[in-house]
Amino acid sequence: MLRFPLVAGALSMLLAVMAGAFGAHGLRALVSARGLEVFQTAVTYQVYHSLALLVCALLLGFGCRRRWLQVAAGFFLAGILLFSGSLYLLVLTDLPGLGPVTPLGGVCFMVGWLVLAIAGIRRTPVET
Repeated sequence: MLRFPLVAGALSMLLAVMAGAFGAHGLRALVSARGLEVFQTAVTYQVYHSLALLVCALLLGFGCRRRWLQVAAGFFLAGILLFSGSLYLLVLTDLPGLGPVTPLGGVCFMVGWLVLAIAGIRRTPVET
């Protein structure tokens, strides 16, 4: 099992749950309906990609190469920080300059999934 994606995925999931609770209970009176929708999008993508980090941690046991899994995990984490992070900051600070950062996070997510697919294709069969 890979330690970095396991720890990063678990901590990211913890933060996603906390952000979701904050969005559901603490933001309603502070931001617009559109702001809540954007915040929820950030939470949703953080949850999905936190799970992807956990999958990367587990796939080593299924014959996937460590290096490919580490690279995929790095892209997933970068995507969480850039995509979800920029959306959180956009809603909470209303800084318009953050908008162009969000698509970079989306690209990181896509590259992470591509690298994870390569890890699956190039895996070494596990002896049973």
